[in-house]
Amino acid sequence: MKLFITGIGTDVGKTIASSIIVEALEADYWKPIQAGDLDNSDTNKVEKYVSNSTTKFHKNAYALQTPASPNLAAEIDGITIELKKIIEPTTKNHLVVEGAGGIYVPLNNSDCVIDLIQPDYKVIVVSRHYLGSINHTLMTIEILKSRNLDVAGIIFSGDENKATEIIILEKTNVPMIGRIDNEPYFDQNVIKYYADLFRENLLKIE
Repeated sequence: MKLFITGIGTDVGKTIASSIIVEALEADYWKPIQAGDLDNSDTNKVEKYVSNSTTKFHKNAYALQTPASPNLAAEIDGITIELKKIIEPTTKNHLVVEGAGGIYVPLNNSDCVIDLIQPDYKVIVVSRHYLGSINHTLMTIEILKSRNLDVAGIIFSGDENKATEIIILEKTNVPMIGRIDNEPYFDQNVIKYYADLFRENLLKIE
């Protein structure tokens, strides 16, 4: 199984969600494009949070110096991101692929993050509650579906908002994998706790 983790925007909790999914499935992890914070990259963070001994962490296709949208970070580095150079790692294990920001974050003048999502990927959308998040969540899922991409589930991140969650789930008909609360901190034990909670729903994905 190949799972692509995307968000309704930036800083909604994709990396924590990815860590939980990786731990739950003992899956491999791959972040195709990392922009900035290379000493504490998302791969480094997931590696720190995951405690199983099966997971392998695959190298970024692009590791860019500047914390900015990938197209700008690449331009500052004097390169252009090319989809043909983003080659999925070979593994016999489950693979968790983490995107960058939302699905329309630009990679270059023509491609966006959504263009990284392959037909055989199952997409999990991470949604965080804020004013406007219903609109952003519904649009993200509608766009993914319009591309005939398989939206396999939603993870809600942050404090519970039942009214928001109900309307999103009813309008999208996408199953909820689980909710990640606003924890005071995340470490291997907290990630494992959520992995145990989410595992059953993740294993239902076909």
